[in-house]
Amino acid sequence: MAEGASLRFLLIVTGSTLRAEQMDRPLAYYLKERVEEALASSNDPDLADYEVHVVADFRWLHDEALQAMATISLGGPGVNELAHRWLEEVPVALAVNERYFIQMDPEPADAHASIWGMDNATTQIAVSVFLDRYLPRFLERCATIPPAALDLDDEGEPGGEDD
Repeated sequence: MAEGASLRFLLIVTGSTLRAEQMDRPLAYYLKERVEEALASSNDPDLADYEVHVVADFRWLHDEALQAMATISLGGPGVNELAHRWLEEVPVALAVNERYFIQMDPEPADAHASIWGMDNATTQIAVSVFLDRYLPRFLERCATIPPAALDLDDEGEPGGEDD
């Protein structure tokens, strides 16, 4: 894509640790597929041009342009630096027996969510609950975010292979 192209990305951010790569990244690709299905079946024209990408936490944290995009952090604060950052910043929407958590910003302008559990099994449950109960509201927020102008000629562009 050309410099300054207008894009609408929904980013799923996983941790960079070995454990996160082994456990959370495959779950992130499952979440990506489900989000893409929801986007494809949506009648909202403001969601028609979204692309969903899985990226690493450090990539998101070091790229200001990515930080303005709709983002779902996946994996707990022990393995995902973005989840660690958002632990105190993004309000808890659901906490179940201190085993799994869904954090989502109540401000309509911010499409930020963090999904995590105390282990991989509870993170999987949290993803399932997010998909069933919170994804429609999250996508409504995504529809309000204007396209971002990005220079995708950088190495590791989001439009290529997922990081």
